[in-house]
Amino acid sequence: MIDDQKQLNRSPQHSITTFDLDSLEIVTALGRGAKGVVFLARDNVKDEILALKVISRDSIEKKNGKAVKNSNGNVGNEYRRVSFEQEALGMVDHQLLPRLRGVLATDKVVGYAIDYCPGRDLHSLRKKQTENMFSDDMIRFYAAELVLALEYLHNLGIVYRDLKPENIMIQENGHIMLVDFDLSTKLSPRSPDKSMPLNSVYSSPPDSVKKKRLFPFIRCCNSGISPDDAESPASVNPDCTESDSAEKSNSFVGTEEYVAPEIVSGKGHDFAVDWWSLGIVLHEMLYGTTPFKGSNRKGTFHQILTKPPELVGERTSLRHLIRKLLEKDPKRRITVDGIKEHDYFKGIDWHLILRIHSMSSHSFKRCSQTAVRRTMKADTVRMIQGI
Repeated sequence: MIDDQKQLNRSPQHSITTFDLDSLEIVTALGRGAKGVVFLARDNVKDEILALKVISRDSIEKKNGKAVKNSNGNVGNEYRRVSFEQEALGMVDHQLLPRLRGVLATDKVVGYAIDYCPGRDLHSLRKKQTENMFSDDMIRFYAAELVLALEYLHNLGIVYRDLKPENIMIQENGHIMLVDFDLSTKLSPRSPDKSMPLNSVYSSPPDSVKKKRLFPFIRCCNSGISPDDAESPASVNPDCTESDSAEKSNSFVGTEEYVAPEIVSGKGHDFAVDWWSLGIVLHEMLYGTTPFKGSNRKGTFHQILTKPPELVGERTSLRHLIRKLLEKDPKRRITVDGIKEHDYFKGIDWHLILRIHSMSSHSFKRCSQTAVRRTMKADTVRMIQGI
């Protein structure tokens, strides 16, 4: 992707295509982020539908110039920042994370393509629900998959750092896909759970296993909801130089309503920031709003640092889990092992979640691709808007 940077690490399982503009048909814009525009595109060579993120080289150079001005000679390499997302995508091989489908590089732009998610994002899906809130079963389904996705990234040493509903896409089979690694960074990997392989692909489970408590997962996967577009809130990403050590990062990054206290205070942070953000997302799914939003940015940060979360309603295991995730001291915040053993997830077979993903992906693949092609030919605009 970035031709003047070092070679990027790529997963040996991935065969990365290099696109040229003649091989791609740009259908329409899907969204705009801090670093570029995402388009719905068709690979005319393979006849596949893709999500293509494109970044202007001019915008990269302008940010590099601004970094020089603001850092008194300590230059942050904006190309390195942009290329990290592709590097991360090349590392991952997981059903709940994007596949790097190809890269694009011209004199004007750089970009990459991932799988297109026709279900849109979790923020849009929440807006479709009664009173803008999810049911307990749906929250459990999405929460469990987010735990698995974050655990996998942490085992690779990737701190995600921008967990929010707008970055949680819905795949064609109803499962999530965690996208947008703009603000992620690399630390020393968390020691992986030996019982959870990094390449988590499973065969179909026996019928006796399917009858366990996973019925909410199956029901949500086949909900057939097609949410509308929504604008993403602006992300906090000041022009400052990364200062990562083997254990901590001192960068001030994230989306303001979702950032952890240790990021706001600038005391250094690690993988625990993602569990804080998970707590914010669960609160938003349960109550329809984030817990620390102030009248302005300064007010939001003040409440993140000082205000306890208000978890109104009866005491439930979900509210208890949210409280444990929103522990302001990262050393006391619940970790992945505690999360997976929490009463809220009692009875869930964590391996079975990904087995169901494999089963549903196989059954949906042929009919979904055909449906998307027909819809594009008939009315592209309707498909994009989720009407």
